[in-house]
Amino acid sequence: MKTSIQAASMFLWLQLDWMSQGGNVEQHPSTLSVQEGDSSVINCTYSDSFSDYFPWYKQEPGQGLQLFSMALGVKEDGRLKSTVNSQERYSTLHISATQLEDSGTYLCAAEAQCSQGVCSPDPKCSWACKPTPNTERPVASTAAFALLWVF
Repeated sequence: MKTSIQAASMFLWLQLDWMSQGGNVEQHPSTLSVQEGDSSVINCTYSDSFSDYFPWYKQEPGQGLQLFSMALGVKEDGRLKSTVNSQERYSTLHISATQLEDSGTYLCAAEAQCSQGVCSPDPKCSWACKPTPNTERPVASTAAFALLWVF
């Protein structure tokens, strides 16, 4: 019964919020509502030219962050498709035929590819770098979050 009610009236509410140091990453739109089965798009723009790595992460309820995409260009994974243009400094995440399992927090980040040893002298790494939990890559803490709720 609960599943049929969800299937009949399921809406996805996408609350976008961004958090960054110095306003380096922005997500648009700020709020997006879509019905189950419709497509949704999350857009990220980056203002810092030193960033050369634009990964997408997903965090499902009660889980940790999982790396979704770290490739430049276009990457597809089922109904999820990420597009990154590092020269124009933007990234998009398309979710087609939205479903209940799409619930979670999506994060796009702008990272500098640097190492602990070169963070101080390298102009690309003008602020502290630290390894990410999943990839052990250095990451600058500039990110935007998208919270996806299914109801």
